[in-house]
Amino acid sequence: MSSEWGFETRQIHVGGEPDPTTGARAVPIYQTTSYQFRNSEHASNLFALAEIGNIYTRIMNPTQLALEQRINSLEGGCTTAVGLPGTLVVGSGQAAATIGILTLAQAGDHIVASPSLYGGTYNLLHYTFPKMGIEVTFVDDPHDLEQWRSAIRPNTKLFFGEVLANPKNDVFDIEGVSAVGHENGIPLMVDNTVPTPYLIRPLEWGADIVVHSLTKFAGGHGTSIGGSITDGGTFDYAASGRFPNFTEPDPSYHGLAYFPALGHGAYIIKARVQILRDLGSAIAPFNSFLILQGLETLSLRMERHFANAAKVVEYLQTRSEVVSINWAGLPSSPWHERATKYGAGKGYGSVLAFEIAGGKPAGQKFADSLVLHSHVANIGDVRSLVIHPASTTHSQLSDDEQISSGVTPGLVRLSVGLESIEDIIADLEAGFAAIA
Repeated sequence: MSSEWGFETRQIHVGGEPDPTTGARAVPIYQTTSYQFRNSEHASNLFALAEIGNIYTRIMNPTQLALEQRINSLEGGCTTAVGLPGTLVVGSGQAAATIGILTLAQAGDHIVASPSLYGGTYNLLHYTFPKMGIEVTFVDDPHDLEQWRSAIRPNTKLFFGEVLANPKNDVFDIEGVSAVGHENGIPLMVDNTVPTPYLIRPLEWGADIVVHSLTKFAGGHGTSIGGSITDGGTFDYAASGRFPNFTEPDPSYHGLAYFPALGHGAYIIKARVQILRDLGSAIAPFNSFLILQGLETLSLRMERHFANAAKVVEYLQTRSEVVSINWAGLPSSPWHERATKYGAGKGYGSVLAFEIAGGKPAGQKFADSLVLHSHVANIGDVRSLVIHPASTTHSQLSDDEQISSGVTPGLVRLSVGLESIEDIIADLEAGFAAIA
């Protein structure tokens, strides 16, 4: 039958219901670059946003849309005025952060951020955005709300943090920081990659925008790169006067003033039709399909990740070589109470880090000696993973920047996988034996 997407296809079912025509339950892979218009009027309406549909896979694709609908449902995102979900899926988690921020900020603007960030995000904010004319202030202590308040400037467009920081494992004060932002007309964007919406739904605690690296736990199998941006649809971009890029006509889009013309949800529409359009960081349809497959088992996998992580921490506490452990599940962690509240006690994440006596040589040798654990620059895989952050993921940071991110010379990061816990611990035993 003829589809609203402008070509012959069958209806997409995104909730697991079978296609009534074929009985198929899986989402089709639309491996195409472009879509046939019914006529010139249809094409004109699509380009003018008078009608919603696919034009070019760089901007939107039916397989991608199915993934966007599911992520939006999991995070509790809005539905836009044009009927699209309040989630945009892009080519990587790094692209999600970049597009998410550039939708709000441009040359001459200012961002306030937590220093407890994944190394790639820290570099993006600290080095790349300033080259584009966007200044970033990192608060020294992200848990001190007065530091966020005192960092605000007339041109501040965004607060940014990581819900469960990798590898520091401190839990971001979503409620507190969002309240400070909202008092001053500033939205809060958080990276929710490590907890996933199975554990924490930041929009329910006051965040305005949530980004993910879908490469990690959402996909879960280490096969596909992807990222997402979800708009809660509650922030008023006209009230504070801070966002002329929303309230004044956009000459690159027929003079459209996104807010309030498109209402709540205008943020994610702007991200798609302006910033993604121009930067081109599109996700491949096949990667969308594989991440959709990963989402089918998200809750089951996260339960096992959390259970195995708790047992690994219990084991690490018995090792004399371990100086300290970063994991919010420890009752001694300063973040334990907050993590319990936000996660309703379901778990505390499975990306943990521990400091080994002996500094950098000991940390590197330990990582090199593991066999079951894959030595890779990734997290959130079904397989257990290990890395030495100071010499890899955070190596571009100065010593002081590494410390502010929670990275010490002997720190080892684990992403605890789904293997038998006996096998995981046996492999860690071999690592400790190698540095004895």
